[in-house]
Amino acid sequence: MKGMEMISISRFKPALLAAALTLSGSLGALAGTYDITVDKIRINTGEFTKTGVGYNKSQTPTILRFKEGETVTLRVKNNLRESTSIHWHGLILPFRQDGVPGISFNGIKPGETFTYRFPIVQSGTYWFHSHTGFQEPDGAFGAIVIEPKGGEPIKSQRDYVVQLTDKHPHNGNRIFRNLKMSADYYNRSQRTFQDLVRDSRANGLKSTLQERGMWGRMRMMPTDIEDVQGFVPLINGQSTRQNWSGLFKPGEKVRLRIINSSAMSYFDFRIPGLKMLVVQADGNPVKPVAVDELRVAVAETYDVIVQPRGNKPYSIVAESMGRTALVRGTLTPKLGLAGPVPRLRRKPLLTMADMGGMMGGMHGDMDMSGMGHVSSQGTMDHSQHQMPMEEEMDHSQHQMAAEPAEPAAPAMDHSKMDHSKMDHSKMSETAPAAKEMDHSKMGHDTMQKDTKSTGTMDHAAMGHGTKAKGTMDHAAMGHGTKAKGTMDHGNMNMGGMDHSKMDMGGMGHMMQPAEPGEFYVPGSGLKPVAYNGGKFLSYKDLRASRPLYRDRAPTRTIELRLTGNMERYIWSINDKKLKDSEPIRLKLGERVRFKFVNETMMSHPMHLHGMWTILDTGKGKWDPIKHTVSIAPGTTVYTETEVDAAGQWAFHCHLSYHAEAGMFRKVIVQ
Repeated sequence: MKGMEMISISRFKPALLAAALTLSGSLGALAGTYDITVDKIRINTGEFTKTGVGYNKSQTPTILRFKEGETVTLRVKNNLRESTSIHWHGLILPFRQDGVPGISFNGIKPGETFTYRFPIVQSGTYWFHSHTGFQEPDGAFGAIVIEPKGGEPIKSQRDYVVQLTDKHPHNGNRIFRNLKMSADYYNRSQRTFQDLVRDSRANGLKSTLQERGMWGRMRMMPTDIEDVQGFVPLINGQSTRQNWSGLFKPGEKVRLRIINSSAMSYFDFRIPGLKMLVVQADGNPVKPVAVDELRVAVAETYDVIVQPRGNKPYSIVAESMGRTALVRGTLTPKLGLAGPVPRLRRKPLLTMADMGGMMGGMHGDMDMSGMGHVSSQGTMDHSQHQMPMEEEMDHSQHQMAAEPAEPAAPAMDHSKMDHSKMDHSKMSETAPAAKEMDHSKMGHDTMQKDTKSTGTMDHAAMGHGTKAKGTMDHAAMGHGTKAKGTMDHGNMNMGGMDHSKMDMGGMGHMMQPAEPGEFYVPGSGLKPVAYNGGKFLSYKDLRASRPLYRDRAPTRTIELRLTGNMERYIWSINDKKLKDSEPIRLKLGERVRFKFVNETMMSHPMHLHGMWTILDTGKGKWDPIKHTVSIAPGTTVYTETEVDAAGQWAFHCHLSYHAEAGMFRKVIVQ
């Protein structure tokens, strides 16, 4: 099996372990033909033992090492009693080789061998995993390291993969059944009477009871950060007790290739006592940035360089975003040493700001009289306007001239407002109920980069014409302009809307919109802080080392609202699950802008197969290029994609149980 590493470190005697660690730090054999078996395995976390799925009969992730410019052949033998598949996460390849059953191929039946063959057209750190059922959370994943032509531009003396996962004692099917039965089934962080006493002392009894009441009316909890708790985090298949270790000599530069292959868990990654130089994000080089800690969303990868100078062990710490579990590995100058295990930090709590995107569906029950109508992103749900459109809102033909933002007092942003209780009797209802919203007469050709300019969409003169009964005519609303393409409904007549039952308890100040380039809403309980008060990596810090594409205006904008019902454990895009949706259709050669609006309480790592995602951080051609982008609660995030790969592709949230529950789309490129 040329080019593979299948080192079960915990089983080696010390001398063999030293040899294994030295080998894993080298480049190993490169490219050629690879044989992979898919097997039932026993997984031992040191805390529990279970049956799972693995590659090459090992719970230690297989590492495939390729070389840029070569063509590889991978023969995958299915030894399971069920079908399987392998998706090569982040690799640019022909769609028939992408490995998604029902979209790019039919899967690999029991006993069969399927041969993948594709050119390696990139370099960097990636990973591979099953795209069948819950085989990935059950253990079917591995790593991919691709050496660039000419070698790594930033040299290191050691090179290690650090593949993270969240191993749970229950298998994936059982977890999903339990979540459907009760979304809080695995929530071990529910608030207690002691929490009530502590919060009352800090914030006052009345305020605390009001806050508790709001969460109760929403049937949610501020501790709902991780759907699935009770897992044991692993580094390269090993728990804290098993202590994965990487050797170094003091003064050497060590490259760590961090991969989060978890089913559901974000990890905050740090090495106490060492600065980390981030040099790569999702396989693509970035301008080096020194940080003390970074958050790795599910399915993301980061390469960091560290230089330990002390002749002592250093702890590699990956702590879950919800602060329910952590794993400690060790960088060590000699075998047998282990770094200290830190205590879990205090658990974060979601705030009303994080809940902003969900408020739209609650207007019928809550009194907004004390809200102050502050302009907010994700505070009110406009999604129920019932405008006649295809589920993915296409603004490709808007033809709207950009206007400068007005320096007026904050107006009410109804971009997320649920108007189900609103009297539409005085609104125009005369336009045809077309399946897809056609803005072909709107003068979009004069607008640069859609919402990248400071001027934004003024719908006041759009001339939507007549609309189907029960839908909303924006033509006379007098929309002002706002930054980053948001719709300002500050002049809209809200006389028909009953806010009398919405008690927001004066929380309006907590629901301010995120500024352009900000990836958490102001007041979010999820915004990370470095363990030592130092630098925590943000998407804003990422700057591409070299652009892959010419910076040009997008052809159109497609809005993807990330939606769901936590109580019923339904996750969707634009309120539709995969089985109820139409494919997103793209044209080969166009550049498409995606507007992600997270109307849920959860973070969603969104992954588009087959094509790169250019994350809008305001840097133009230097915007970072990724394959997975995390969308935090209540935020709106913009990305662009050069549509350069014909075929059928998957587009989904990479939280395993969210994708299965419906937050998934098929993309067709023609």
